[in-house]
Amino acid sequence: MMWKTIGAVAAAGMLALAAGATPAAAQEAVRGKRAGDLVLGLGVIGVLPESGGSVAAIGGTPEASDSATAQLDLTYFLTPNIALNLIAATTRHDVEVRNSAVGTVDLGHVWVLPPTLTLQYHPLPRSRVSPYLGLGVNYTVFYGEGGGRHPAVTGVDIRNGWALALNAGLDVEIAPNWLFNLDVKRLQFLEPDVRVNTVVGRIDANAELNPWVIGAGVRYRF
Repeated sequence: MMWKTIGAVAAAGMLALAAGATPAAAQEAVRGKRAGDLVLGLGVIGVLPESGGSVAAIGGTPEASDSATAQLDLTYFLTPNIALNLIAATTRHDVEVRNSAVGTVDLGHVWVLPPTLTLQYHPLPRSRVSPYLGLGVNYTVFYGEGGGRHPAVTGVDIRNGWALALNAGLDVEIAPNWLFNLDVKRLQFLEPDVRVNTVVGRIDANAELNPWVIGAGVRYRF
């Protein structure tokens, strides 16, 4: 379902591009990216965490499910080539420990709020098809831990954490003020500590999430 939703947004953007690709549109001058541009985006993202980490006492591997959600993002162009991008979204993930000494342990679910600021380089600002690369910082907030946990688990606390954000993407100008966007981010070193309270005491763990964030959407340039 997640990939169908992202695929539908991507397909809609490509259809809009194709619909505008008349001879007259092809001859129309490309507005391109300019210093001072403020661009607001709306899209759909998939958040795909890795499986990895360690669990004290019982062993096993922490895992978090994939998730999809809507995303808002804001980009400000300092120069035609250099921009700052900030994303805002929140996702819900099921969490568990697999292959432990007591089997699979359900830890319920958690909500994730990962504001990410990246500095982007746009090498072809005057092109209708404009790729970019970015590097930035992420601070992920974990909240709302709960849900149907294992009977022996009385509480879960996932600690907030910093991460490095690696970014690549592509803008396609479909009208002077409208862009279709594809974007990929990798949050590296997002490896929060996890405290699991059980009926026999606390178990400490470390989850190596390091998720991919893959999205598609439309952007409006002010």
